[in-house]
Amino acid sequence: MPTKSLYWLSFALFVTVALYFNWHNLHIRPSDPLAGGKYVVWFTFAAFVAYSIYCSSRENLFESVKKIAQLHWGRQVGIDLYVGVALTLFIVYLNEGSGLSVLLWLGPALAFANLATLLYFAVHYDSIVAGFLV
Repeated sequence: MPTKSLYWLSFALFVTVALYFNWHNLHIRPSDPLAGGKYVVWFTFAAFVAYSIYCSSRENLFESVKKIAQLHWGRQVGIDLYVGVALTLFIVYLNEGSGLSVLLWLGPALAFANLATLLYFAVHYDSIVAGFLV
């Protein structure tokens, strides 16, 4: 139980720090044609966090990973997860233009995987989408 509490406390601290340093990116202008996508990303983040907390209350993550890692598909899914995290960190680099930003997001991305990558996408939605529209 203390491991779970420490994990979720560190996640809450990470979210707080990320939002504090990116507060200027958090506004949603309903008149913006892409605002709907930002709502979807924030909803997805919130739903995924809620479901992750629910799963955490039902099973021990580390014990589950031990069981899953014994299966070929379990290892493949783990590799797939972290390939996706690495690709997201590359998007962080492209979006921020700084290796320092990647280093700042590396620890949380490795610890929280898609919880961290969804938060990054939600916070930086406007600049990421703008990069694709250019």
